[in-house]
Amino acid sequence: MPNAGEPAGILASRGGAVHCNVPGRGRAAIIRLRRAAEKSVVMLAVVLLWEALPRLGLVDPFLLPPFSEAVASLFHLFLTGEMFRHIAKSLERSGLAFAAAAVFSIPVGAFMGWNKRIERIIDPLIQACRNTSTLALYPVFILFFGLGEASKVAIIIWGTIWPILLNTISGVKECDPLLIKAARSMGVPGSSLFRRVIIPMALPSILTGLRLGAANAILMLVAAEMLGADRGLGFMIFYYQERYAIPEMFGGIIFISVLGVLINYGLVKLEKSLTRWKEGAVKG
Repeated sequence: MPNAGEPAGILASRGGAVHCNVPGRGRAAIIRLRRAAEKSVVMLAVVLLWEALPRLGLVDPFLLPPFSEAVASLFHLFLTGEMFRHIAKSLERSGLAFAAAAVFSIPVGAFMGWNKRIERIIDPLIQACRNTSTLALYPVFILFFGLGEASKVAIIIWGTIWPILLNTISGVKECDPLLIKAARSMGVPGSSLFRRVIIPMALPSILTGLRLGAANAILMLVAAEMLGADRGLGFMIFYYQERYAIPEMFGGIIFISVLGVLINYGLVKLEKSLTRWKEGAVKG
């Protein structure tokens, strides 16, 4: 029998047997590592398959160079400094468009979600707009804004607005009416009701919309920069494709994929930090 004063998790030998109580934090770390390993298996398999197919002659290496060559080309672009020039311009465009879309979509979506009659009247127009191909509208944006920065930012805004707007509307509509009624009964004024009750309840849905909007901003960015641009990640990929510099082209594609994953990871972390109250409510 262990002594009563021995702390949990200590290693002790009793009668030739070794007992180990792993602390809660240790178990959590092991679980996280195991989950990370499970997620990495599929990606590692894809990378190995990508590396093997051209080296074994199963795919033309000119059309699909080995993964290691694409990564080496990407590092070379960073070493020459060319990559930083394209990254800075792309982040400027997508960041400006994403911020503009969020500033417009969140308050408008909150208003429409709160006013069900307005939402019912405008919803057919919203559905028609969001189901219209963004790339099909690119010539229209060029006619109105020209081939400069305005048309590129505008097309990214158009593609980013809809997931943020629709998720904000959905989040506000699904707010618990009992909580709203309780807040009103406690004298919470209408001006504070949104800030203290409705927006916090709709926040998880709004943050989901921001994540989807960020993904759309990256997709639209690449498409917008492939036409009429002289800098940017999309322009770089299209430039190398035209010159048959295939490893550099795939290097740019790999970087955009990694950038999208990092942005999504950051927004997931932000969502978890801003919605800790939700976890506490579920546990309670």
